[in-house]
Amino acid sequence: MKEVESVVIRFSGDSGDGMQLTGTQFSNTSALMGNDISTFPDFPAEIRAPQGTIAGVSGFQVNIGATHINTPGDEPDVLVAMNPAALKANVHALKKGGTIICNMDAFDDRNFEKAGYKGNPLDTHELDAYQIIKAQITTQTMEALKDMTELDSKSKGRCKNFYALGITYFIFHRDLAPTEKFIAQQFAKKPMLIEANVKALRAGYNYAETIEAQVSTYKIPPAKIEPGTYRQINGNTGTAWGLIQASMASGRPLFQGTYPITPASDILHELSKYKHFGVKTFQAEDEIAACASAIGAAYGGALALTTSSGPGIALKGEAIGLAMMYELPLVVVNVQRGGPSTGLPTKTEQSDLNMTLYGRNGECPVIVVAASRPNDCFHMAYEAGRLALEHMTPVVLLTDGYIANGTEPWKLPDLAQYSKIKTKLIEGAKTGEDKYLPYKRDDKLVRTWAIPGTPGYEHRIGGLEKAEDSGNVSYDPGNHEKMVHIRQEKIARVASDIPDQEVVGDKTGDLLVISWGGTFGATYSAVNEVRKAGKKVSLAHIRYINPMPTNLAEIIKGFKKVLVCELNLGQMRDVINSRYHCNAVGYNKVQGLPFKISELVTVINKELENTKLQ
Repeated sequence: MKEVESVVIRFSGDSGDGMQLTGTQFSNTSALMGNDISTFPDFPAEIRAPQGTIAGVSGFQVNIGATHINTPGDEPDVLVAMNPAALKANVHALKKGGTIICNMDAFDDRNFEKAGYKGNPLDTHELDAYQIIKAQITTQTMEALKDMTELDSKSKGRCKNFYALGITYFIFHRDLAPTEKFIAQQFAKKPMLIEANVKALRAGYNYAETIEAQVSTYKIPPAKIEPGTYRQINGNTGTAWGLIQASMASGRPLFQGTYPITPASDILHELSKYKHFGVKTFQAEDEIAACASAIGAAYGGALALTTSSGPGIALKGEAIGLAMMYELPLVVVNVQRGGPSTGLPTKTEQSDLNMTLYGRNGECPVIVVAASRPNDCFHMAYEAGRLALEHMTPVVLLTDGYIANGTEPWKLPDLAQYSKIKTKLIEGAKTGEDKYLPYKRDDKLVRTWAIPGTPGYEHRIGGLEKAEDSGNVSYDPGNHEKMVHIRQEKIARVASDIPDQEVVGDKTGDLLVISWGGTFGATYSAVNEVRKAGKKVSLAHIRYINPMPTNLAEIIKGFKKVLVCELNLGQMRDVINSRYHCNAVGYNKVQGLPFKISELVTVINKELENTKLQ
């Protein structure tokens, strides 16, 4: 048995093989055993891809460790391949010398052909670099359940994912009890399925024990983490909870108007559970109606939310502009995915930044923030709600498929730090004879919020240009220019209400790496690895994008060179260069996959070498 600091496992098979459930149970058990974790579910885009084909492969990768884990890992140490297609789709990513657990029952001529193999890859030399565990997973599952005559063969076959899970539990010394408890809860109304799945889990564990001499086993000690109460959380759940907390802290009900779209739909699913917190969810007939309904809710006094991904945000563009003209508190969540058009619905990307900043007609500035990892989504969603309510303007929260679906341990926060949001809401009937001016502003250029039905505060609202203070329709050229500048300056002044930019490392040096959004784990790990070699590199990971923190310009001036790493063709690099004129260079990737730590280490070292040669 080897003791290791961390290990990466990828479970892979057909969409119907239960790989997401298997990976989730391995992750949950590891978290309960004290390990730090990070996960990366990888879904096929096709709803019903032909069974046994690469297009239908579903995967789940988890990195567990005794140290702080920031990413799901670059290369799996172990691959569980339930069929040849799963092997072919994933073997290129496996670490040399790694272990492949194959379900030999699926390795037949028909499945070889579906996967694009000309023969059995296990009989060639292409897998010589790996340790192969050949297990008759389906057959042995059926054998373990042969005495359960009341259960049909199809139901028995479905238990094979727990058999595979049992094998990995033995190899990595995982406790069976948490998963057995889960099975009992999941199938509480079907005792027969409880018995079958538990038997399959134990059978897989026992099988691995019988072949112990042929396989390496590993022990991963508990991680040393900050004391507190933790739970696993994914980005979409964190986003939903952060907005609920913003609703509670402001005293305004949360309304979500949305239309289902991958990978944002789970925010709707999560929020629909919380009617007892005053949350209202509305599934509209299309994206435009979804956004318009949220604007109506904001006019009626709610913290308004609309959620989508790139294609839906494009459709919402005109309505977001309307909310900006109304100056109402609307949070827009964009869970980014590969584009353009339908693109890569289940893969991650950061290519919506330009659209978020500029993708509306006219001069239409909005606040833009971005979450950095799954356990940051709660905080940044709360921040999006706070900024929308306190500054009476739309706020776009950018996440992406990588952090929306990925999970991490999340330390439950002290809610006293999230307890009070001061809104601009006017309460009670108007006194005095002065006419109410709905667009009269405070020193931050924020207007007041009078909801319909408040006596004395009746006012006009609309998308046409407004006269200053009164909000009446105005076509005066001078007034239009003045109002455009006011709305722009209003967003600029938000910079005084956001935290300073933090730097990982020294405030001066040879190279500043800038990243944003879900790339944090990889860039943070890569920068720290290079710093351990004594090199002068630091990281500025941006979460507040428009406006940016006021100290960012000074930070950039402290470095000889700036490298912007992002999952697009250089959108943040262009923003940084246009604002700070620092000749930043970019490292870009648009493969529907997150960065690997190793590739960033290589790029950072190359840029440091180039800096020395200049």
